[in-house]
Amino acid sequence: MKFKDRLLQGTFVKRYKRFFVDIKLKDKIITAHCPNTGSMLGLTYQGSKAWLSKSNNPNRKLKYTLEMIKVDNELIGINTLLTNRLVHEALNLKKIKSLAKYNNIKTEVKFSSNTRFDFLISNSNEKCFLEVKNVTLERNNKIAEFPDAVTDRGTKHLFELISAKEKGFDCCILYLIQRQDCKNFKIAEDIDANYKMAFDKAIKAGVRVLCYDCKINNEEIKLNNLIKLI
Repeated sequence: MKFKDRLLQGTFVKRYKRFFVDIKLKDKIITAHCPNTGSMLGLTYQGSKAWLSKSNNPNRKLKYTLEMIKVDNELIGINTLLTNRLVHEALNLKKIKSLAKYNNIKTEVKFSSNTRFDFLISNSNEKCFLEVKNVTLERNNKIAEFPDAVTDRGTKHLFELISAKEKGFDCCILYLIQRQDCKNFKIAEDIDANYKMAFDKAIKAGVRVLCYDCKINNEEIKLNNLIKLI
């Protein structure tokens, strides 16, 4: 996925109220939208290089959106609103080999009274519910981790995938790592033990797990390589 316009480079100052960041852009401090619901653990260091997109929509209160940040010389995409778009693009291009047999793609599909999955992909014989999670956390040894904060919603999705599997659907959860320096992926049990418990139950129930990193630069982001689950 290519960015519509060239991103603007600035310097990260601080994040506050979850969805706001202050960025030094040239000689002034601007407030930008931070499209990330996680804790952004390990990413919000004052002085880090940051890249912003600018909207021409006159109705937007915040003209700028934080898209990526550089930590330890590594570019990391933080915009979780792009995650499903990146996976959708990869599904269309058949970049995810284990899901390439599915030709039809529907987004935001209702499964139960209070649950929608990110995708329902299908062919003439099978249907698969696909849930996608965005990953940015790396604490040591080039291991990507999820979640970066307690996620009751994420835990609920795992149990709903188990329920869908029991009803005969193929089910898959895909962790999209918006960075390209990680060699392995694991669940951050120390951050959310309940999520790890649900994750283990999902695997035992037959829910498939996929982990991919991204190729990322200040012009485009795209799904890249399959990463090993450990």
